[in-house]
Amino acid sequence: MHAELLTKLKALGEPTRLRIVTLLLRGELTVSEIMQVLGQSQPRVSRHLKLLADAGLCERYPEGGWVFYRLARSRVGERLAALLEEMERSDDVEVARDLARLSEVRRLRAETAQKYFEVAAEQWARIRGLHFSEEAVEAAMLKAAGERQFRLHLDVGTGTGRMLEIFADRAEDGMGVDLSREMLTVARSKMSEAGLANRLVRQADATALPLETGAADLITVHQVLHYIAQPQRALTEWARALAPGGLLLLADFEAHDFEVFRAEYHHAHLGFERGQLRAWLEAAGLKPLGIDPLQSAKAEGGLTVLICSATKE
Repeated sequence: MHAELLTKLKALGEPTRLRIVTLLLRGELTVSEIMQVLGQSQPRVSRHLKLLADAGLCERYPEGGWVFYRLARSRVGERLAALLEEMERSDDVEVARDLARLSEVRRLRAETAQKYFEVAAEQWARIRGLHFSEEAVEAAMLKAAGERQFRLHLDVGTGTGRMLEIFADRAEDGMGVDLSREMLTVARSKMSEAGLANRLVRQADATALPLETGAADLITVHQVLHYIAQPQRALTEWARALAPGGLLLLADFEAHDFEVFRAEYHHAHLGFERGQLRAWLEAAGLKPLGIDPLQSAKAEGGLTVLICSATKE
């Protein structure tokens, strides 16, 4: 313990590295974003980040051509970070300048996210108009979770990160995965706006999660299953990542005949039969707790959303 603490303190004993940790306290950042804030070259910033990573103070996550850094989740590292946050002086000129530049970096990130979101919003609005309100779906998922508190929440196909946001007070940690880099940009912006610096998102396939077996005790999957060509394979992977006694919450459409969803929106499946979902859950080693319908009140012949809950025994 003493050796680990000494290593971390030595790594922090340099002004630039201390500034970097102060930035990472507010959420994950790319190398280029840190460069913009500090006004330093890529080789210099990368060297400081490597030293911080070697000391176990930060972690790196490649994502396509980008590399994101965040504070490492260790007991000693977290206590040091909390101490730094407590001691941070808002009247320090250099700190104030860094935080002002960080705000500008976040503003630019939010602009990029908004442009993508506006393009996709029309499609989502058309689909939402055919089924129960998103507020009702979210309320139903929260109700299905009961009063439980969770250690790690994994949101599969996180999109805007909305599930991470609404379950933020139910879980100690949260991770969202999505294949779309554009949607991850949206999610990071939303997490920043919501002040959820301890929630992270990663680029990953829903059928190959970047988690150890049994790592998550809450997994949410909101309107994702109908995009997946092999639902049984996906459910088996989610069951693998779920801890014994953990909870899987899944919201998706009941079987329907809106062919436009397949032709225009690339849905691999036009919803699912309740019996089929139950059989897939059981084949994945999960115990179904409920498959409850939310019938659309917006339009005759509209879509029904199914709220599925299952546990791993």
